[in-house]
Amino acid sequence: MTSRAESAAATRRALLDAAADLLDSGGLDAVTLRAVGARAGVTRGAPYRHFPDKESLLIAVGTQAWDTLADRMQALRADPGLSPADKLRGGLIALIDIGRSQPHLYKLMFSNPSGDPTALARAAQRSQTEFLAVVADLVGEQDARRYAALLISSANGIAGLEASGQLTDPKWGGVSAEDLTDTLVHMIAGTSRHA
Repeated sequence: MTSRAESAAATRRALLDAAADLLDSGGLDAVTLRAVGARAGVTRGAPYRHFPDKESLLIAVGTQAWDTLADRMQALRADPGLSPADKLRGGLIALIDIGRSQPHLYKLMFSNPSGDPTALARAAQRSQTEFLAVVADLVGEQDARRYAALLISSANGIAGLEASGQLTDPKWGGVSAEDLTDTLVHMIAGTSRHA
């Protein structure tokens, strides 16, 4: 028999999944509490019992995405079969892949919701801590923050160029997001005494 708490948790998961699906297919405007409830197959009032408003729901979706990315970064970091450079490449590609496959979610993850402008930045902290540790393994603690900021901003730019279709412009010589990521990692590893 399912407890009330288990049922509530299952409903919340279904609502988050439905919101993520709607976000992927139609962007922020497609996500309404009513549409999410209908997509999840729950009663009309169920979304409102879990989320006071659309912004709270979107923050939860963004937080879930950051948690998933943090889990991936943690798994990369713990993989003894990967070199520090390979771990770094994997982390950057994981971030770029979100921009590639879920551009609306990616944009949401880097947004500042008006009701709680720091909510998603707080949600990103575990992912960023894992990423900093990966970078530190390659370049050392002293330089980790500087290189991590450079790498994240570069990955964000790569994802943006790819999403806009500008990366495929012939002026860039047919370079891919993976090519650019490899170049970044190679440059950082080349300057490191820890490589």
